[in-house]
Amino acid sequence: MSENEPVAAAQTPDGYLEFLKERRAEILGRVKDAADRAGRSVDEVSALAVSKTVDVPAVRLAWEAGWRAFGENRPQELRRKVTGCAAFPEMADARFDMIGNLQTNKINQVIEAEPTLVHSVSSLHLATAISRRAESHGVTLPILLEVNVSGEESKSGFSPEEAAASVDEVLALPALDLRGLMTMAPAGDRDAARRTFSGLRELAERLRAATGLPLDTLSCGMSDDFPIAVEEGATLLRLGRVVFDPGHAPA
Repeated sequence: MSENEPVAAAQTPDGYLEFLKERRAEILGRVKDAADRAGRSVDEVSALAVSKTVDVPAVRLAWEAGWRAFGENRPQELRRKVTGCAAFPEMADARFDMIGNLQTNKINQVIEAEPTLVHSVSSLHLATAISRRAESHGVTLPILLEVNVSGEESKSGFSPEEAAASVDEVLALPALDLRGLMTMAPAGDRDAARRTFSGLRELAERLRAATGLPLDTLSCGMSDDFPIAVEEGATLLRLGRVVFDPGHAPA
């Protein structure tokens, strides 16, 4: 099959739905294979279909294909997708997470969209601002701490040392519910990805011992490195192109 054939086959809604179903089966198979290699149960791993590059109709088709959880990078897109999908009663239980960088002036938009989880709490300053706004809305927001395990200057987040030093202050904030950690690996370097994901797992183990909390959500692994993430302990994958783009094959 040529690279153009999957793209051509997905040009109609029915064709795109079939593509989404086939691709989901491929992804789930690769997740199971990776879990088996690591001696893990595949039931420990779930995934978000990151819908930032597609519109509401494609999210609706992804739901039909079996996806139940979605992720958005931008607050305004999170609100738009949540609002758009609310038109479909069968999607009432759809999960939408905020996974991208969050600026303090966008916090209210995120809170009003009622995300299931905010992955990208990248500093104590941001955590404090989110807690203050959430408290004013009368809600408690489930969050992950974003950790820059790889140390890349281009990436935001706590360093592992900062996360360990700040966790008690985060836990003292009244309107946040800390569920775990999130990270991103360097692109195009499988060895660096493995070190990054194992580093996140090891940090989570340290923080569990220090806090007594389960911190059982490890959000890591994207379209190009998700099998490695599963092997190293990821519990929540963030998959975009590999789900929605016919030209991007599973890693």
